[in-house]
Amino acid sequence: MDVGRKEIIGILGGSFNPVHTGHMMIAAYLTQWGYVDKVWLTLSPLNPLKDAAGLLPDSERLAMLKIATGETTDILTCDIELSMPRPSYTIDTLDLLSRRHKDKQFKLIIGSDNWCIFDRWREHRRILEQYGVMVYPRPGYPIEPGRAAGMEVIDAPTVNLSSTFVRDAIAAGKDMSVFLPPGVYNYIRDNRLYSNIL
Repeated sequence: MDVGRKEIIGILGGSFNPVHTGHMMIAAYLTQWGYVDKVWLTLSPLNPLKDAAGLLPDSERLAMLKIATGETTDILTCDIELSMPRPSYTIDTLDLLSRRHKDKQFKLIIGSDNWCIFDRWREHRRILEQYGVMVYPRPGYPIEPGRAAGMEVIDAPTVNLSSTFVRDAIAAGKDMSVFLPPGVYNYIRDNRLYSNIL
């Protein structure tokens, strides 16, 4: 990293219920291809735009994130939102991170599915102007032309994998070890999470 340049941190937020290989692949792509220096997987206790039904406790999801990032140096776990007022808003997270880490520059990472509803996010214009938003493709959510200032499209590999799919498969008794970061499936199985684990 150049002397005097702020370290660029990509913030990939989510419920991570559970974290899966798709999350890790996007984070690894962004670091390996030089879009950011590091990615912080930032656990959201309660997304204001999502239903909280079926959400595991914060401690369980955080434990899985720490397992997933345990062997990496460029992908780290961030739990800052767990100590913030709820529901958590991304702009508040970015502002707090910036105040605490003045030597770093933060950028938001979202999928194209979230970009479609980004105008519903609190202070979405300020997020674009002050921090910038990197958008990666999600199946079924093409990115329309006429991009907003502050938004960058990331040509990352498309991963058609969701936490909902993983949860449903585990509940149906499927072996999802290949779909999850090393150690995460064992944690889910050992703690009998998402019900009906064999």
